[in-house]
Amino acid sequence: IEFALSQERPLALWRVSLANRGDLPLPVSQIELLRTGGHAQSGRLVLPGLKDPSDLSFFSNGWQSWSKSAAYPAGSAAPRSRLGILQNPMVLNPGTPSPGTRGLFGSDFFGVLADRNRRTGLLAGFLSQQQHFGSVEALLFDKPSLRLWANGDDAVLLPGSTIETDWAVLYSFTIDQPDPLDPYLQAVAEFHGVRDDFQVPTGWCSWYRFYQRVTEKNVQANLSSLIEMDDRLPLELVQIDDGFEAQIGDWYDFSPDFPQGVAPLAAEIRARGKVPGLWLAPFAVHPKSLLAKEHPEYLLRGKNGRPVRIGFVWNSLPYALDLTNPDALEYAAGVVRTAAHDWGFPYLKLDFLYAAALSGRYQDPTRTRAQVMRAGLQALRDAAGPETTLLGCGLPLGSAVGLVEAMRISADVGESWRPRYFNIEWPFRGEPGMPSAFNALHNSLTRAFLHCRWWVNDPDCLLVRPDTRLTESEVRTLAAVIGLSGGSLLLSDDLPALPEDRLRIASALLPVVPGRLQVLDWLDATLPRRLRVDLDGLEGPWHVLAWINWDEHPVDWAFTPSAFRLPEQTWLLRSFWDGQTHRWTPGQPLPPAAIPAHGCVVLAVRADQPGRPQYAGSDLHITQGLELAAWEENEQGLRLRLELPRRAEGSVDLKLPAPPAAITAGERDLPWTDLGQGIYRVPVRIDRSLDIHICGEKRPAV
Repeated sequence: IEFALSQERPLALWRVSLANRGDLPLPVSQIELLRTGGHAQSGRLVLPGLKDPSDLSFFSNGWQSWSKSAAYPAGSAAPRSRLGILQNPMVLNPGTPSPGTRGLFGSDFFGVLADRNRRTGLLAGFLSQQQHFGSVEALLFDKPSLRLWANGDDAVLLPGSTIETDWAVLYSFTIDQPDPLDPYLQAVAEFHGVRDDFQVPTGWCSWYRFYQRVTEKNVQANLSSLIEMDDRLPLELVQIDDGFEAQIGDWYDFSPDFPQGVAPLAAEIRARGKVPGLWLAPFAVHPKSLLAKEHPEYLLRGKNGRPVRIGFVWNSLPYALDLTNPDALEYAAGVVRTAAHDWGFPYLKLDFLYAAALSGRYQDPTRTRAQVMRAGLQALRDAAGPETTLLGCGLPLGSAVGLVEAMRISADVGESWRPRYFNIEWPFRGEPGMPSAFNALHNSLTRAFLHCRWWVNDPDCLLVRPDTRLTESEVRTLAAVIGLSGGSLLLSDDLPALPEDRLRIASALLPVVPGRLQVLDWLDATLPRRLRVDLDGLEGPWHVLAWINWDEHPVDWAFTPSAFRLPEQTWLLRSFWDGQTHRWTPGQPLPPAAIPAHGCVVLAVRADQPGRPQYAGSDLHITQGLELAAWEENEQGLRLRLELPRRAEGSVDLKLPAPPAAITAGERDLPWTDLGQGIYRVPVRIDRSLDIHICGEKRPAV
């Protein structure tokens, strides 16, 4: 056993080397790195100042993209799927417990034990999952306990061989500091050599409108619409999702709706000024595919000798490849190499990648599932080349660090708030990993801190069209979370049919919000509600705040600075969705407003500065300030410039110390509306930029 202390960060680390010095091969089930507290024979878990175990919560990180991640209070239980073999192979690491028992929780890669009363937290986890899938288990009642181990997967340790675990980590922190997990997250990124030049993708995806029924003509029609509306909705990527291939696994054969394959379509997209993208599931094989029939030796087998199933998808139970078979690995890598270099796709969405790490009898019995997973991903990375952007999806998080530029961190979004299947909701309503707006939003918040740390977070697609089962309030909540997260922004509607009012919701998220979303109550509530983004501009700093109503009915809500860790002082508020403006003053609370079921409020909040002009917000961009490119106060008045990468029409709100004599844009006079409290609303039209002059004195008549 080897111990280490970081000189740069407050982390304690250790790892174990296990050597077989005997004459017989040894299967390794688990390598336990920590067991303390509870009923352990030695050691106890001491949390200074803990008065009541009921004050504890535990943040459980799910195994892969779609696996539920949440903080659970001591008296609660983590939800479990009721679909068994249909769902569990997708979302559960076979080596991590999923007890469904009150107060007992499992987690993958890392977990966080928190004292919500003392506002302290303890992270336990690993720096990587290159050697083993690491698991964490926490017991939060009676005598709290913590356990940490590396899953050996019964991989065989041959005589004379040694296996070494990944570095285990303990890190203690204060919950309410602005970026509490930063030392750990930075250490993981540094260990994997993650580059910090993150580029956030924006674009269009075919999946949530056309699904597997997508055709070449569908893609071409949306490409044309994207070009036509480029001045209003400047998106770069056109991503062809599942449906172009003849069958899952038969990637070199194409659907009749893509008679020429996808290479000519990629060339057309590129020629028209957009970036072509393609979806692949290189580690999955459909039972009806030619690959399964012609190369059964490629398939991962279980103890019974039958192919291992990856769960219920494509209305079937597909198989997994055994990547310890060199030919199977080369087939998967060859598909990626062909797509990137021969077909011409510089952006690849690689899906269902967890299939490489399911339990089975691998042809090479000496390798752990984590080693197989990492080697498979590395082969895909090498095949794609450094210039290709890879989006990982359905991928164990710890395996992906350093190998993908973007990473899905949530379940699929779906066209309804709760999961549905064949238009039926009630049996699936509580399924934690199935597609739905609720599940996608939830994980997008609980994993928001990973954005631009290990990769660009992908919160899945934005759906704004009116013909889904999502209410307008739910669409706005989806847009707010995706937009404020700063992550990938891909629309998945049929653009030619998109109404103007819904197009406006999407365009208000461009340009992508910089910075990182803070989820203030991520350790206090299983359903986080309070969000904050801190921004700084030419006119000064401001905050964008959001509050989400997860309830099934409207809820009255009123702004208080303390709820968002802001000081008690006078604040200027502007609500994005309804344009309401307020001044909050200590001792004078605002009347509560009704937030619709599954709706949200988004506020721009600025410290009031008496006696000087201030930008109070707009309906041009969800941040209500990112559009402000210049701000100059002088004796002649105030000059400001608005800039966006698109055309826009709306209004800006200005707080002025006195009523304006005139407001002009070039030679045009702009009208204004007095909203009271010194705030004036000015209608504007922007074609990329607009210069505005506010005069304090009337201009002489011409």
